[in-house]
Amino acid sequence: MFKKILIANRGEIACRIMQTARKMGIKTVAICSEADTRALHVEMADETVLIGPAAAAESYLDIKKVLAAIEKTGADAVHPGYGFLSENAGFAKALKKAGVAFIGPAQRAITVMGDKIESKRLAVKAGVNTVPGDGDAVKDAAEAVRIAKKIGYPVMLKASAGGGGKGMRIARNDAECRDGLKRAQGEAATAFGDDRVFVEKYIESPRHIEIQILADAAGNTVYLHERECSIQRRHQKVIEEAPSAFLDEATRRAMGEQAVKLAKAVKYQSAGTVEFIVDGDRNFYFLEMNTRLQVEHPVTEKITGLDLVEWMIRIAAGETLPFGQEDIPLQGWSIEARVYAEDPLRNFLPSSGRLTHYIPPAEDETLRVDTGVSEGGEISIHYDPMIAKVVSYGATREEASKRMSSALDEFYIRGVSHNIGFLAALMAHPRFAEGRISTDFIAEEYPDGFHAKDLAPENPDLLVAVSAAVHRAYQERASMISGQIPGRQRVVADDWVVLLQGGSYPVHVVMAEGGYRITMKGNTLVLESAWKLGEPLFWGRLDGTPFCLQVERAFIAYRLTHGGAETDALVMNPGAADLQALMLEKMPPDTSKTLLSPMPGLLVSVAVAEGQDIKSGDELAVVEAMKMENVLRAERDGTVSAIKAVPGDSLSVDQVILEFE
Repeated sequence: MFKKILIANRGEIACRIMQTARKMGIKTVAICSEADTRALHVEMADETVLIGPAAAAESYLDIKKVLAAIEKTGADAVHPGYGFLSENAGFAKALKKAGVAFIGPAQRAITVMGDKIESKRLAVKAGVNTVPGDGDAVKDAAEAVRIAKKIGYPVMLKASAGGGGKGMRIARNDAECRDGLKRAQGEAATAFGDDRVFVEKYIESPRHIEIQILADAAGNTVYLHERECSIQRRHQKVIEEAPSAFLDEATRRAMGEQAVKLAKAVKYQSAGTVEFIVDGDRNFYFLEMNTRLQVEHPVTEKITGLDLVEWMIRIAAGETLPFGQEDIPLQGWSIEARVYAEDPLRNFLPSSGRLTHYIPPAEDETLRVDTGVSEGGEISIHYDPMIAKVVSYGATREEASKRMSSALDEFYIRGVSHNIGFLAALMAHPRFAEGRISTDFIAEEYPDGFHAKDLAPENPDLLVAVSAAVHRAYQERASMISGQIPGRQRVVADDWVVLLQGGSYPVHVVMAEGGYRITMKGNTLVLESAWKLGEPLFWGRLDGTPFCLQVERAFIAYRLTHGGAETDALVMNPGAADLQALMLEKMPPDTSKTLLSPMPGLLVSVAVAEGQDIKSGDELAVVEAMKMENVLRAERDGTVSAIKAVPGDSLSVDQVILEFE
């Protein structure tokens, strides 16, 4: 067994690998860029090597620097995690030459499966179902259009290298095909250094279902059932679960057997994932094979009880699998939600900055949180904006869903925008509860983006009761302050009016054993809670029903967060005049004559000139952020009066790029 493993990665996956290595008694080495010197994975490691500037190309992607760190620390194996060098055949070859074990598959498997064109050819040869399409990279837009017409629209333009939703565009006509090719090639070149793009048929409303496999050097190969990864936004997975509510046992077995067949064809060894798209009739087609650990691997670990990182390490050390296909359990249900630093209410714009407060939900046998950050840590513009992965588990899908919803209520993050409200809305959506999902789910249910109105309806009784209890606690403390002016001492009242979501709720609140008794609308509710002033999480039971709600002061109001929704509650004396007048609405500024950068990022290009007339829908500029190119288009006809930024500029949020007459 290895004595020391260098983790060629950062963030939550580096921390995840270190946890298993520590359990196995193996020492770990972290590498870090200048932006990560105080990161959590650095704190967890036994040793750390600084390898370069913040830019990934000059640190985490620099093979020579990683090799130097290996030599310096004497590590005898490397785990690449996912992303960065995890599917870089040149890195695996360099490690082999240096006599260092690569905790992953052999170089040939990485090379063949990392090339979507070559992997599709191998899949056809191995008898694996594949999507109709042309097998070669297109040379130019004219060829892409010709192939698309031959296959029939819609088509998918897909980068041959890499993954993670980058370098992918759907085209439904010739114009979209030409523009999509340009965008896909640009993203692929930036993200993977390989701008080859091929064209294949786009399967309408498919499910994205993947099969996890394990294989050792002796050729023993098993599949660990499936993961449903259909809830995606811009080809990025958002919610994953295992197993799939859609598959029957026959389809599960057929997909698993084809995944094993493909793995054997490429002589695969290690953990790997074969991804399929599945249509409404359960016909499935090979999509790609990821020759690495997947982001969503925890849901498979939950339903099988196997530690995938441990088995990657054991296989790399020469061990054989001690179990066969019939020994792989499928127990219960697991769901993973990816918590990102982004603002769903501003079209999911990435957010960066310091985590001023970070309190994850408590872990137990029904909940796991994988993260690479802690309070005070920074979400950098240089890397993926993931904050954490929340993984729930239950005997049934319903149990796992309920546990996930409560965990999202408990997750307290401040300092950056995040998508917890969006995740909560997805979990509460009727279509999710029914299992009627596809890769088009988010686009279909939120065609105009995600808005506050899309959040699940709140229980006003809960919000009113908690805001009344919190206000009563603050008033109790205020009454005990010494030195108050005689005749003006603060007296605690029992009757108040709560202004909430445009409604007015008279309440009578008194202290009671273990909490409060609150009367509203003629009903008396018992609110049990040990909450103390200043605590951000309000745990309690309302008439016996448990809940967790986030609470904080917002000037003279209380800001309550539950079910992903933020609500301001104002608690007033019943005699206050014209209470509604206090709820002033702030008018947004007029931005109709400017193009603002919707996110911090790099201005890649400006497609217009001063004095140029533009039409609604015309491309104006391209901003790159978090490794993705974002095309900014005109919302209405007009004329460009001034250009305020040039390609190469680093933009801040709402920075002016163009002005219009």
